[in-house]
Amino acid sequence: MRGRIGSSGFTRIDAVIVLVVLGGFAIILWPAFQRERMHDNIARCGSNLSTIGKAMLAYANDYNGTLPVAGGRATKWGARLYDWYAADRSKAFALDPNGVGGEATISSSLYLLVRYMQLDPKSFVCPVDRRTRKFQPVKYGTGNKRLVDLWDFGPDPTRHCSYAYQVVYSPYKMTTPGSPGFAIAADRNPWIDGPSGRAAEFSNFVPDLRGLTGTLEQALLGNASAHRKRGQNVLFLDMHVGFEARPYCSLEDDNIYTSWDGADKVRGKPPKLGSQPAGEKDSLLVNDPPVPRR
Repeated sequence: MRGRIGSSGFTRIDAVIVLVVLGGFAIILWPAFQRERMHDNIARCGSNLSTIGKAMLAYANDYNGTLPVAGGRATKWGARLYDWYAADRSKAFALDPNGVGGEATISSSLYLLVRYMQLDPKSFVCPVDRRTRKFQPVKYGTGNKRLVDLWDFGPDPTRHCSYAYQVVYSPYKMTTPGSPGFAIAADRNPWIDGPSGRAAEFSNFVPDLRGLTGTLEQALLGNASAHRKRGQNVLFLDMHVGFEARPYCSLEDDNIYTSWDGADKVRGKPPKLGSQPAGEKDSLLVNDPPVPRR
């Protein structure tokens, strides 16, 4: 009976063989499981953007075809709102008595879909965007204020909003009658700091289109980080969502994450706080950088 476990006749050697076989199956199946999980996360993220797109369309129908833009006339893109839970719009964005000026975040324009279209804040969180969580105002001590009483996703909105949106604080207005293939929202911009870390190094990014010298690895560096640089979900003006393998997927191979740099639309130049599109056909999708800790 030496080497046997109990009286079943099952030996330690048999147990080792079973474990080895099971381990082999796990090694074989693990990559397939990971791929399936990645595809599921991509689908869930794409579903979020599709939901956002439908809410944008409903919003535009109520506002003469204009897509969400927070603030007032001549409002600029800033790091934070003056008062994200103010009682009125003028105070929230620090507008002058004529409704002009002030600053607004990119996310505050998206938040209009929560305020006026009653969109659930969970729709703004990609399932694989690290350190980004559903916005819950009660955690910020807002008392009895409801989601529809607020103007942004809290004091550090980038932690509650995974998606980049077209810079709407510019001379170029976004309306639904525009070009259907114009990109208007996508996964977080890789050239802007996020909750999970610093922005990527732009100098390493080289597109791999014909006539350019980039390798596959160099081209993938321009993709969003959320989906392991495999690509990004993109919402277009006709409200369809596609998972794009490269960031230069808007009109005329325009890079959705950079602004035009002269004649260069494919690579372009990375954005910074306050950047604006170089033209009305320049898709420049950005998100707000994290607010520095005090």
